[in-house]
Amino acid sequence: MHSFVRSSCAFVKNSFVLNQCGRPVLLNAAATFHTSKMVQIKEGDKVPSIDLFEDSPANKVNIADLCSGKKVILFAVPGAFTPGCSKTHLPGYVDKAGDLKSSGAAEIVCVSVNDPFVMSAWGKQHNASGKVRMLADPAAAFTKALELGADLPPLGGLRSKRYSMVLEDGVVKSLNVEPDGTGLSCSLADKIKL
Repeated sequence: MHSFVRSSCAFVKNSFVLNQCGRPVLLNAAATFHTSKMVQIKEGDKVPSIDLFEDSPANKVNIADLCSGKKVILFAVPGAFTPGCSKTHLPGYVDKAGDLKSSGAAEIVCVSVNDPFVMSAWGKQHNASGKVRMLADPAAAFTKALELGADLPPLGGLRSKRYSMVLEDGVVKSLNVEPDGTGLSCSLADKIKL
């Protein structure tokens, strides 16, 4: 008698015989673990269909739907109100929003592993309204799907690496991930090529 048990990480094949009482007894077990590894999103990939949140948990924004049929600049930061994000990264996109939109970007989106209330307050502090949409990834679902997470214990654990991308109809046309995951060089607003 054979039975197959499927878990999230393995297929386990068990061989059983019945003992004198009619109960199954395990003879052997062999496990074959999946060796496929998640791969970081790359140019040419479609952005996953994942809900992010704007202003409150009640306002879901599906990122694939948001990007459908238009050009979108999406950048991610390790945390709202953190020094590099607040002094350089977000302000750069807010300041250049007009130029980027006149060059063809329909939307500019900032994503961070924070709650939507924090992202909203951070956006208000930087006058992002009408310029940059502040989307929260509270459970890091989007960050994990892209394989662009970073373990940053001083910021609470899993956060996003710092990166920027240009999406056309939901397809990644360019991706700029900071080499150390948190620096301020290739993902800045003045490096975006539309």
